Amino acid sequence: MWKVFDINELKAKVAGSEPSFFEFLRASQMSCAVYRLPAGSRDMQAPHLEDELYMVLEGKARIRVDTQEQDVGPGTLLFIQATTQHSFFDITEDLTLLAMFGPTAG
Repeated sequence: MWKVFDINELKAKVAGSEPSFFEFLRASQMSCAVYRLPAGSRDMQAPHLEDELYMVLEGKARIRVDTQEQDVGPGTLLFIQATTQHSFFDITEDLTLLAMFGPTAG
């Protein structure tokens, strides 16, 4: 089985002035979502039970992973291991991310 997704249609699902998350795929071994954080907003997520890969589609911000910090922008790929504390901050341009989650740890 396979599916086709249009990234512009997915980005439209999270458009607006508030942080937004839209899961568009859930399968037994992975799930995928589009996550949008408008400039100046606050990322309120908690650590996940799944390994996660983010791809920055657009925008600029910083990410804090445990005690380390990194600038992110279009094309940045980030792997975050399950249960690791992380959040985006200093969002200077509307940030749109493709988030891919692996199976639950354990």
